[in-house]
Amino acid sequence: MIPSIRQPRAVRLAYNAYVALFFVYLALPLAVVSVFAFNDSQFPSLPWEGFTWAWFFGDARPVIGVFHERPILRAIGTSAFVGLCVSLLSVAVGTCNAFLFNRHRFRLRGLLYVLMLLPLVIPGIVLGISILVFSSTLANGVEDGMGWDIEALRPGLVLVVLGQFSFITTIATLVISARLRKFDESLEEAALNLGAGRLTAVRTVTLPFLAPAMIGAFVVAFLMSFENFNTTLMLVGSDAPLTITMFDRLKEGSTPVLNAVSLLLMIGSSLLALGMIAFQKKS
Repeated sequence: MIPSIRQPRAVRLAYNAYVALFFVYLALPLAVVSVFAFNDSQFPSLPWEGFTWAWFFGDARPVIGVFHERPILRAIGTSAFVGLCVSLLSVAVGTCNAFLFNRHRFRLRGLLYVLMLLPLVIPGIVLGISILVFSSTLANGVEDGMGWDIEALRPGLVLVVLGQFSFITTIATLVISARLRKFDESLEEAALNLGAGRLTAVRTVTLPFLAPAMIGAFVVAFLMSFENFNTTLMLVGSDAPLTITMFDRLKEGSTPVLNAVSLLLMIGSSLLALGMIAFQKKS
């Protein structure tokens, strides 16, 4: 709908109703999950038994809250560690990729760019299975040929980090590349004319300009890593991230503690996103 063109009242009402229903459709499941995190019941469903904070702070069975549930806290720590590793790797490689594709012209550049984008269109579970099969085949070959058992090639946190990194780095590359295209290269040339070396010019002129995009890419990569399930499921070992732990809990039967965890994740993700937006507006 074009705001400058006057529309019949019925069309405007239908459009507003559509927008309202769309946002209700998006927000209603999240609202339901949030509400039942405070339900004084063993089950996250109706009827409403009363308001309670026990699913957050309870410390006695049968009601153990999130902040006293050691497996959940351990899984959150594991997810945070994986997310930090994936984010750092993705931003570092994404920055190099941005310079590569924006500053250099070489043969097969287009093919390499398409290959970089390919993980985005491959289903996560297929990507996870492919990485698992490749790493297991390589590990078995090394063990049979040399007698070395390389634990990093077996299911575990290393493979989880590499599996998530394989597609999240593409997102980081696109975010940083979009910022780099706006950079005026004459500023680097001015630094070079004043006696700075190439690396010094990039470090003191270009990277500060890219800082908002790099921080944004870091936050996006962290959030994507933290909530990833499909790829992680295929590569996880004994140290399960939060999404896998919650999935295992659901197989045993859902309790409001999972609703409480989900509410905390929504609040944390929203705060990170709002902080990133505020930082980029100031930059």
